[in-house]
Amino acid sequence: MGRIDILLTGEVEGGFAPFRHADIELVLHRWSLASQLPLIEGSLWAFVEWVLPEMSGLELCRRLRCDPETAAAHITMVLEEDDQEDRKRALRTGADDYIVGPLTRNALLDRILSGNLTDPGEANGRRVALGDLVIDIPAFQARWRGKGIALMPNEFRLLRYFVEHPGRVFTRAQLIAALGKQEPAIDERTVDVWIGRLRRALKAAGAGNPLRTVRSLGYVFDEL
Repeated sequence: MGRIDILLTGEVEGGFAPFRHADIELVLHRWSLASQLPLIEGSLWAFVEWVLPEMSGLELCRRLRCDPETAAAHITMVLEEDDQEDRKRALRTGADDYIVGPLTRNALLDRILSGNLTDPGEANGRRVALGDLVIDIPAFQARWRGKGIALMPNEFRLLRYFVEHPGRVFTRAQLIAALGKQEPAIDERTVDVWIGRLRRALKAAGAGNPLRTVRSLGYVFDEL
């Protein structure tokens, strides 16, 4: 199944639950520049509010275009009103298109599904590595010094996220958000189950235990 990851800088009437259409899964992420990017596993689409607490939507659009991780995203600017000058400024800044808010779930889905969707596999036809640990994203495989690591989907995605952000401490809530698991809500202790499985799999492959618990905070993946 293909996937589209959707960054949303504001509220959406109708909620943030994932949506499936034919062979495509759309995963909605509530996001701000102050927070870490979630795990991006498909084509990336961002809906940027015209007015934001920390900066203008135009400035955020510029920053998304300058960041290698988000430069290729489809950016839709959410305007406060249908003003011709605002439309021009949004497009000049790097937005692909615009929509007049407030944003609703139905309007969001209609906009995405009516567009020319790129192949989600193109966004992640790559590998990430940390020392002798290699994550082959298209093959959905992880290897330690060439030896395969047996992982369930949630643990594989969690490992990939840690490898992409070594040395950073993440709370359980942040890890749930990174994997797009906010809706329907899950118990934060579920993260402990994922962590336990991931640790056992890494040890079984000979990688030791680079996944460290930081008391009262969360977990960190130490650089290998």
